[in-house]
Amino acid sequence: MTSGEPHPRWRFLLSPRWLAWHAFAVAAVWGMLWLGDWQFHRAEGGNALSWAYTFEWPIFVIFGVVFWAKTIVDEWRQSARAAPDLTPPAPPSGDALELPAGAHTPAAIDDEAAADPELAAYNAYLARLNSRPAR
Repeated sequence: MTSGEPHPRWRFLLSPRWLAWHAFAVAAVWGMLWLGDWQFHRAEGGNALSWAYTFEWPIFVIFGVVFWAKTIVDEWRQSARAAPDLTPPAPPSGDALELPAGAHTPAAIDDEAAADPELAAYNAYLARLNSRPAR
């Protein structure tokens, strides 16, 4: 049943990657709510520190649900935009890939550089490399 009609924009939510994210989000929410309930029962048993965790785990659930919803909204907006054209432009013909003659000017060697033989040898090496034709 292949028709020329485009798929609905929400169809990305049913891809295997997104189904795994949905399963993870549900499992994380369930786990955090279970941990909050566990801390609540510990707090009722006399553990005073558990009262803080009793209220902290539901806050983590809210953060997780907000993150999950924002991720879906971002993907929704991205799918609404037209896909960019990623085909590279045709290479120019001839010598158009080379730099113009005035684009590269050799650096002037100052007197201090000429006095250092190691630096002078390195500069001569770089000049030889620069004079070679590109492969």
